[in-house]
Amino acid sequence: MKSTASLPKLRVGGVLLFLILAILFFLYRENTQLDIEEISVSSEKIPEAFRDFRIVLLSDGHGARFGKDNEILLDAVAAANPDLIVYAGDIIDRAWQLDSLAPLARGLAEIAPTYYVSGNHEWAVRKMDALFSLLTRCGVTPLRNEYVPLTRGGETIFLCGIDDPNGPADQKKTQALYAELSTREGDGFSILLAHRNNLFETYAACGFDLVLSGHGHGGLIRLPFTDGLIGTDKQLFPPYTNGLYAYGKSQLVVSRGLGNVGRTFRLFNRPHIPVILLTPC
Repeated sequence: MKSTASLPKLRVGGVLLFLILAILFFLYRENTQLDIEEISVSSEKIPEAFRDFRIVLLSDGHGARFGKDNEILLDAVAAANPDLIVYAGDIIDRAWQLDSLAPLARGLAEIAPTYYVSGNHEWAVRKMDALFSLLTRCGVTPLRNEYVPLTRGGETIFLCGIDDPNGPADQKKTQALYAELSTREGDGFSILLAHRNNLFETYAACGFDLVLSGHGHGGLIRLPFTDGLIGTDKQLFPPYTNGLYAYGKSQLVVSRGLGNVGRTFRLFNRPHIPVILLTPC
């Protein structure tokens, strides 16, 4: 028969076990439950035909999976009813992750036209030719220092995309891409898909109206009155890590990303899918 003295110890042990399991479940949810956020972007340069045009921004998957063949992620993207899907780099960071990428790429392309730019991690894997080829076969269009017109209701805006700075040393500079766009197409509304959020001010100086980025992972740990705790370069309190920002005449939308790198984890910072609504002024 158990002594009455052992009963408080059992209760304390049970409470501690419950707290440990609750914390583990909370951390699991923080790193796996998708946060869908609608963000309105207004500009007098957005044509009326593009009112309520919906863009889903994905970034920084790092090989993470959300259900079998990413079915949870694909269902969430489809539910957002996008007119356009863009992926702002770091879709993988290990070569073996290429093997499971095709269902995600095909699934996205079946929902809406999908475009991709590279991040820093893909270049470190040294499998870029294979990655670009796989994405193209699955219906996803890589943008490599180039632009494409997007037409709706007889009006046009322009989507530009650049390789990450970790890419080829002789790649076209971002300023040269904007000069090419403006010379050929005039002053239409321009969107730049570029991996690195911390280069926003450089992109804004080029003249792009809207920049879509990732890279910052939301600062990993988000605390009140901060824009994240830790930056990608291990700096404290990094800027431009989540949502909508303005600098001069340019605007930026940043995804906090979907996955993690190495032993990092998210706290108060769930995997993030911004849904951008274009709004003419």
